[in-house]
Amino acid sequence: MERAHEVIVATGSRAATRVTSARLDVAQSLSGLALALFMWAHMFFVSSILLGKDAMWTVTKFFEGYWFFGRTYPWLVSVAAAAVTVLFIVHAVLAMRKCPSTWKEYRTFQGHMREMRHDDTSLWFVQVYTGFAMLFLGSVHLYMMMTNPHRIGPYESADRVWSGWMWPLYILLLLAVELHGGVGLYRLALKWGWFEGKNPTASRQKLKRAKWALTVFFLVLGFATLAAYIKIGIEHQDRVGERYVPSARGPRGQR
Repeated sequence: MERAHEVIVATGSRAATRVTSARLDVAQSLSGLALALFMWAHMFFVSSILLGKDAMWTVTKFFEGYWFFGRTYPWLVSVAAAAVTVLFIVHAVLAMRKCPSTWKEYRTFQGHMREMRHDDTSLWFVQVYTGFAMLFLGSVHLYMMMTNPHRIGPYESADRVWSGWMWPLYILLLLAVELHGGVGLYRLALKWGWFEGKNPTASRQKLKRAKWALTVFFLVLGFATLAAYIKIGIEHQDRVGERYVPSARGPRGQR
């Protein structure tokens, strides 16, 4: 009887562990999806500089609340950056559960990956590398957005990129984010059966092509945007600290 009780307890414990693991997987998937969608939206917002300085200035004032409250509140940007930071940390903690935790595990996985030569397994390892890169590179950027929300704008951002020597970090961050996000969404679609057709192999190939198409698109958009900020920063390097004045009169005291 005692032995049977031990078996029941052990079985119940394993079942509870599986349920907890499944819930953590769902939380990891949802947080990753939210971050990927945010990064796509963020890319479109910052790329407004390609439409002109006034366009980027207008987007900046939108997120500072002017078009809702009649004046700007840069701290709103700090709050948004803090919320993204929390989500970023939560997702990183959840994702690290599945990463090799020792050198032996890492070497074992590398050996299996070389033997199998499986594309999706290799893509997962790309996520591991880019995830660790984002943990450091992304933290720097998010901290700057939280502590200096008033230093965002056509001149302000360009000065940070060029005169503040942030462009090398942003190049690496752009590569890490777009590779990590693209692979992540692809693996999410496979894991949860999104867009799965009658032919799983054909569906997987279509998803993979779509993943690379999106990755290339956002990388091209990202590098074009970064180049625009660098160009403005070079032209403005003798007037670092000057606030941008839009061609038309803007919010009171925020021209």
